[in-house]
Amino acid sequence: MAHREATATVDARFSSDNAAAPAWDDVVRLVRDSRTYWLTTVRRDGRPHTTTLLSIWLDGVPYFCTGLDEQKTKNLEHNQHCILMTGCNGDAGLDVVVEGRAVRETDEDRLIRLAAGWEEKYGEEWHFDVRDGAFHAGGNSAAVFAVVPDKILTFAKGETYSQTRWTYPV
Repeated sequence: MAHREATATVDARFSSDNAAAPAWDDVVRLVRDSRTYWLTTVRRDGRPHTTTLLSIWLDGVPYFCTGLDEQKTKNLEHNQHCILMTGCNGDAGLDVVVEGRAVRETDEDRLIRLAAGWEEKYGEEWHFDVRDGAFHAGGNSAAVFAVVPDKILTFAKGETYSQTRWTYPV
């Protein structure tokens, strides 16, 4: 995935009078360093499916993995659109919503880098072997997906609050 620069627009309707967009580095740091994420995909019949999962950030894009027989994988075979969210559960801080497309990653070199990233972030219990364009562990296989952002929304909470839309040039 090529790194793309995002442009921020603070939505005055949902922001304090003196609100400014959070620093992009802070947004990236939160998405990169969070431990838990929520992923929403769409079932064939149009119903949403949301689940918690782990993610890592590599080369400007968040990635997640999921078993080949899991509902997320089935949903993404039908519809690539998804939402990946992370943040804080409180009255202050920053929440991030990444809206985009889940694109299957099968490049072995990138998968090796991603597997190393998973183990570094989450520990050796998240060790994956890479072969045949997938992660393998304990007799199970997992597909790996990049969430290619169409836009990112940030919600700053606290005394000064804001809603910022980050968009990418086409």
